[in-house]
Amino acid sequence: MAQKEEAAEAAAPASQNGDDLENLEDPEKLKELIDLPPFEIVTGVRLPVNFFKFQFRNVEYSSGRNKTFLCYVVEAQSKGGQVQATQGYLEDEHAGAHAEEAFFNTILPAFDPALKYNVTWYVSSSPCAACADRILKTLSKTKNLRLLILVSRLFMWEEPEVQAALKKLKEAGCKLRIMKPQDFEYLWQNFVEQEEGESKAFEPWEDIQENFLYYEEKLADILK
Repeated sequence: MAQKEEAAEAAAPASQNGDDLENLEDPEKLKELIDLPPFEIVTGVRLPVNFFKFQFRNVEYSSGRNKTFLCYVVEAQSKGGQVQATQGYLEDEHAGAHAEEAFFNTILPAFDPALKYNVTWYVSSSPCAACADRILKTLSKTKNLRLLILVSRLFMWEEPEVQAALKKLKEAGCKLRIMKPQDFEYLWQNFVEQEEGESKAFEPWEDIQENFLYYEEKLADILK
């Protein structure tokens, strides 16, 4: 079995939204700047099927998967017991902020002290050290927030900095676990686009259970 997943973050492009204005007389350079994709956080309700099958697959090597997909369920409960639930997904498409940070900036930028929040994330890979730090800061100042993070893969799990960050999340009360095959099926049913009038059954890939056990063991070793 592989010992470490490959680095998952792509280097930032040299120019961003046309900020690099040098060599614009070069037609090829100008075309490159014009064709550059927008820098944004992409949000939605359901993922395209091909995105789910590629980005959420719990492979040991994550080559080519250089962005994060985050599906979320937010349950806000009032003192009277009424629960208002919302769900959706976001991805950090060529954006400066990672998906985890973007969730708190975009989806849940403020917390009503009169409500209790139960938030569940289904993420294509576990948080990097910087995102884990942002999560910790949010949890420390938001006592009415409970967060469960389910991840398909572990991001750079052999790095001491990442291991320390995951341990701190656990100590702060954040629940972190590896997605089981049943969790992928839940995502398929609730977060993946289906053909109109037709709902196809989830078809697990060949090594889904094996890779789940592999990552579950690694996470248990980190958090013990």
